[in-house]
Amino acid sequence: MYHFFVSPEEILSDSIRIGGADYNHMRNVLRLKPGETVSVSDGNERRLTCEISEYTEEEAILRVIDIEGKSTELPARVLLYQGIPKGDKLEFIVQKATELGVHGIIPVAMKRCMAKIEKKKEDAKIERLQRIAESAAKQSGRDVIPEVRKVLSLKEAVQEAAESCDLMLFAYEKAESPEETAAAMESLSEGMRIAVFIGPEGGFDGEEAELLENAGARTITLGKRILRTETAPLYLLSVIGYRLEFGGR
Repeated sequence: MYHFFVSPEEILSDSIRIGGADYNHMRNVLRLKPGETVSVSDGNERRLTCEISEYTEEEAILRVIDIEGKSTELPARVLLYQGIPKGDKLEFIVQKATELGVHGIIPVAMKRCMAKIEKKKEDAKIERLQRIAESAAKQSGRDVIPEVRKVLSLKEAVQEAAESCDLMLFAYEKAESPEETAAAMESLSEGMRIAVFIGPEGGFDGEEAELLENAGARTITLGKRILRTETAPLYLLSVIGYRLEFGGR
């Protein structure tokens, strides 16, 4: 079943109106006909099954036929603070992190970043990344589209996470304690706000590691192998998702 997102304001009693790009995609690309059903989320973890009633010149009008009570979201909110990588790797990370249930993605400028997002191009870059997140959320049946936010410095990111999150996880290539990593994973629980910090291609430097540790971040290892910056968040998000949804069984 095809999946779409609407704002709560677009839901009128037992009907929904969809316009813009989604209307064009629904009518002219997917060629969905009146009478076919689609899935719709309002961005607040509410999912509705709808039947296409009709198309006007500008909108698709849908009739709500069922409200599903089961959310597809992780039972905790995970924020990914990602060191800015080279090339189009950030697009890949946004797409896959969305599929894995991340709630928000924040690019972070770090000392060893080999690339940066220029201020004059930042709005366009973030807009493109947000579209990728939306597309991935539709494909994976998410109830929420993760927010891709503007670039923060590491100091800003650490301060924000320390103030707003219950747990900060810092994936560090020099970490050597699997016991500490296991304990951090076992501490995950429903309802938490979890911050995940991943370094760029060059990793974290010593001062950055010290900053995170002093702020209370739990240093974890991702195993004996050195993972690429685009692989590391997917590995860790997969472990977090497994722990939260299956209890590590």
